[in-house]
Amino acid sequence: MGFWSNKRVVVTGGGGFLGRQVVERLRGQGCAEIVAPRSAECDLREEAAAGKLLREARANVVIHLAAVVGGIGANMKHPGRFFYENALMGLHLVEAARRHGVEKFVGVGTVCAYPKFTPLPFREGDLWNGYPDESNAAYGLAKKMVLVQLQAYRQEYGMKGIYLLPANLYGPHDNFDLESSHVIPALIRKFIDAQARGERSIRAWGTGVVTREFLYVQDAADGIVLAAERYGSREPVNLGSGEEISIRALAEMIRDLCFYDGEIEWDATLPDGQPLRRLDTTRAEREFGFRALTSLRQGLTETIRWYRHNQGAAQRTQSQHA
Repeated sequence: MGFWSNKRVVVTGGGGFLGRQVVERLRGQGCAEIVAPRSAECDLREEAAAGKLLREARANVVIHLAAVVGGIGANMKHPGRFFYENALMGLHLVEAARRHGVEKFVGVGTVCAYPKFTPLPFREGDLWNGYPDESNAAYGLAKKMVLVQLQAYRQEYGMKGIYLLPANLYGPHDNFDLESSHVIPALIRKFIDAQARGERSIRAWGTGVVTREFLYVQDAADGIVLAAERYGSREPVNLGSGEEISIRALAEMIRDLCFYDGEIEWDATLPDGQPLRRLDTTRAEREFGFRALTSLRQGLTETIRWYRHNQGAAQRTQSQHA
């Protein structure tokens, strides 16, 4: 019998971009029972709802993916909402897990939790050495509070919780809404829309000189399920690809893969966000054998293909992140 064959698992955000991939991986591992409530069914901002969910699910494992998320523009427009709602969800769910005897809690945070000027590559020990980039600090700090809570509950109650820090995610089923999307889906949509309309240029945010590391969503799901099964330490763990690229080079790669021959106009009046990002991923490989398998070019090709084939559906459901 495999590890998951007798496990009941709650995956919050299980219908969302990352969650659907995690649920698929768990099913493939023969998980006994998976509960993946949508936000309309279970509002984790309400303490009673979190308690009811875990009481009725009788979960052995909780994988907490639900979040109020968005790109730089959305973070700057809604810092209060992003802080309050993400903090509430984490607080309520971890406490409910303690009260209902959950065996293991998997908290999934964000690379935005790292300080703005973290030396490369980002090592987990640097997590508290400064304040996050102002463009998404509220979101990053709210998600980092789950780490604090899990470590405190481990110390006081012996509750087993782990915390993962994935790089920027992308892939099929991402959010392509230009008002709230992250950089990769935004650029894909801009190039494809401009191509369809015969426009000779698109506008991109910032200067393009900052760098990022991206993790294909299916690789991220593999890492989360592996960590849930094999990792047990209180120390946070990075999940990444090890590939760093400037936003300018990323945009040019996406333009080529979309077969768009127009220009990219960089709007330096709009923010770049954190200057540099690349994660040290040695802990994940050492502790539970995780290594990302999808190259950036391969992942972008798959994402562009998915968006071209599902463009209408993606735009109709662009704001539904559960």
